[in-house]
Amino acid sequence: MRVGLTYDLRDEHLARGLGEEEAAEFDRPETIDALAEAVSALGHTPVRIGSLHDLVPRLARGERWDLVFNIAEGLRGYAREAQVPALLEGWGIPFVFSDALTLAVALHKGMAKHVVRDAGLPTPDFTVVAEEADLARAATLPYPLFVKPVAEGTSKGIGTASRVESARALEEAVRRVWVRHAQPALVECFLPGREFTVGILGTGPYARVLGVMEVLLRDPRDGGIYGFETKEHYEERVRYRLVDDADATAAAEIALAVHRVLGCRDASRVDLRLDAEGRPCFLEINPLAGLHPTRSDLAILASLRGMGYRELIAEILASASARLGRHDLAAEA
Repeated sequence: MRVGLTYDLRDEHLARGLGEEEAAEFDRPETIDALAEAVSALGHTPVRIGSLHDLVPRLARGERWDLVFNIAEGLRGYAREAQVPALLEGWGIPFVFSDALTLAVALHKGMAKHVVRDAGLPTPDFTVVAEEADLARAATLPYPLFVKPVAEGTSKGIGTASRVESARALEEAVRRVWVRHAQPALVECFLPGREFTVGILGTGPYARVLGVMEVLLRDPRDGGIYGFETKEHYEERVRYRLVDDADATAAAEIALAVHRVLGCRDASRVDLRLDAEGRPCFLEINPLAGLHPTRSDLAILASLRGMGYRELIAEILASASARLGRHDLAAEA
C-alpha cells in the first residue's frame, strides 16, 4: 500500500522564525526517517507529504493514498491537531490515530478534564483562567496550585515557577502564560505524589495497556516538576522505569478508561500523578504521542517493555487495520 506521512518538521518552523520552545512539539528529521523505514520494512510504500500546507495542494492535484500515517501537530488554534484529520475525513482518506473531534478536545486540557470528570474518573480540581475575572475563582482552589497553558504539548510553559503557593504567585504565573503563549491558563490543584505515563495501544474495547512508566527526576533543582527544560535534557535529568506495583495498576486502569472515554484510536499516552492520599489522578492525554525512536516517552516505554520501534509502528498499523477492516494492512503488520 501507499502510506502517506503527514507531519510538521521542527527545522522548518525554526527557519520561519519560531523559537526553540515554540517549535518543541514538532518532529525532528530522524523521526520521519525512522517512521518511513518502519513502514517500508512492514511491506508498504511510505510517501512523505509533510504539513497541512503541503497536504492541501497535493489533494487539489488529485493525489491520493491508501492510508495516511498522521503525526501532524498543526500550528495555530485549539484545533490545530485536528486540521489534517478533518481534511482527510472530508476527502474520505483513512488515517492512523484519532479523529478530528478527539484531537481537538484532547489538546484543550480544560475540555478534556471536563469530559474525564463527567465520566467519573479522577482528576484534580481545576479552572481555566482566560481573563481577569477568572483569577478570583482560581484563587479559591486550595494551594499549592499548578499553572500551565491550556493547549500546549511537550511540557511547554511548564517549569518550577508553575507550582504556586500564594495569590500573588498565581497571578504572576497566569499572566506569564497569557503573555508567552497567548492563551488561557489551566489552574489545577498540585498533586505531590509519584508521576506516571501510561502507553495505550488499540481502539475502544480492543485498547490495552502497553505499560506504565514512572518518571523520576534526578536533579533536585527541578523541584519535582517534569517541565520543558527537564524533558529537553532528559538524558541527564530524568530516569524512567517500568513499574507494575499497585499504584501503577490503578493508574493503568484510569489511563485505559480515559483513552476510551475520549475516543482515542490506535495509540495514546496518558499522564497521571498521585494525590496526597496516594490516589492516581488524570492530568492530560496525548492522542498524537511523539514517535521519535529514542527521545519520545511512548517509544522509551515500548523499549523498556522489550518492544522495538518497528514493532511499535506495526502494532499501531494493526490497530488501524482492525478498525478499518483493512486486511492488507493487517497481513503486513
